Amino acid sequence: MNDTTVTNWAGNITYTAAEVLRPDTLDSLRAAVARSRTVRVLGSGHSFNEIAEPGPEGVLLSLASLPAEVDVDTAARTVRVGGGVRYAELARLVHARGLALPNMASLPHISVAGSVATGTHGSGVGNGSLASAVREVELVTADGSTVTVARGEERFGGAVTSLGALGVVTALTLDLEPAYEVEQHVFTELPSAGLDTATFETVMSAAYSVSLFTDWREPGFRQVWLKRRTDRPLPGFPYAVPATEKMHPVPGMPAVNCTEQFGVPGPWHERLPHFRADFVPSSGAELQSEYLMPREHAVDALRALDAVRDVVAPVLQTCEVRTVAADEQWLSPSYGRDTVALHFTWVEDTAAVLPVVRRLEDALDAFDARPHWGKVFTTPAAVLRARYPRLDDFGALVKSLDPQGTFTNAFVREVLAG
Repeated sequence: MNDTTVTNWAGNITYTAAEVLRPDTLDSLRAAVARSRTVRVLGSGHSFNEIAEPGPEGVLLSLASLPAEVDVDTAARTVRVGGGVRYAELARLVHARGLALPNMASLPHISVAGSVATGTHGSGVGNGSLASAVREVELVTADGSTVTVARGEERFGGAVTSLGALGVVTALTLDLEPAYEVEQHVFTELPSAGLDTATFETVMSAAYSVSLFTDWREPGFRQVWLKRRTDRPLPGFPYAVPATEKMHPVPGMPAVNCTEQFGVPGPWHERLPHFRADFVPSSGAELQSEYLMPREHAVDALRALDAVRDVVAPVLQTCEVRTVAADEQWLSPSYGRDTVALHFTWVEDTAAVLPVVRRLEDALDAFDARPHWGKVFTTPAAVLRARYPRLDDFGALVKSLDPQGTFTNAFVREVLAG
């Protein structure tokens, strides 16, 4: 199919591809790549910048029409998943075999390959980014051939969170574990006054996955979401008040599409995300940014954010604070360091949001903040280079697998060039 009018999920990006192709077989995908000068892969379109933009002479490739392969190996506790599969469908099939993923993002409707390629994550002091579960990646490179990179190879550190710059990810093999159940407990009104590093660590360690939410109109956090694995203890939580009604992360929004709360146990894939898999979002009236910093800077970063909340709040829908364990992917925002992540859901107004994003980046500059690759940010490439110590190694890997730059667009080129 050739349809050159395609936008991202939020509608703030319209891609300028010469062709939009949706191959339905691996052979047709290989042929399309081999004859194309520039190729970028769309994924589920849940990026808010031009990371997927192929340019006016390039090809935008969607994997949505490929067979939705999900091959579970119960003995090895692994799953091989096709490049177009989304987390919601993967999770259901894995759970049916008595197994589970270690973690999920807040929205289950995003593609697995696109999520790990941009450093997407869930929450939990002991949980790495979604890329941490990947043990093997299969790529179609510029000449149409297949390359497999496995954990243990030196280049594996650059092969998963790769910004789509190495080739088309046609399959990933992920680690699994035995299925488990999760309870979700929501609290309200966690004060920020007196919040120190020890208390922050205690709060963020209170369950398997913890999220704090606020709109920054007043100091403190409006909501705390604790997701407890039922095979692990739930310590007392004296820091906030239990919610008396079902909550949505965005104040005033109906909570009907949020996952079950009030401590009702359920399968891992129906509790770890914030939103139900049977709720399918169409287009999002929002923009998003996220910045990830060493966790030891969490309290100071939150204080710096509180100092500019009068600037941030007017264009903010909600801010979520999460933690991510260190990982080994060279371009992961949590590479080499236990991380605190500050996520911002903005109003859908690019002109109003961009100046606030710049002000926010200035406020967080002292904390070595790395932006999420798929969100709105204005951090200069030269600054990014200083914050990713393996960026030159990644550039060398790009040259070795894609010497002609078939998968390199303006976004990637700027990151690599600095």
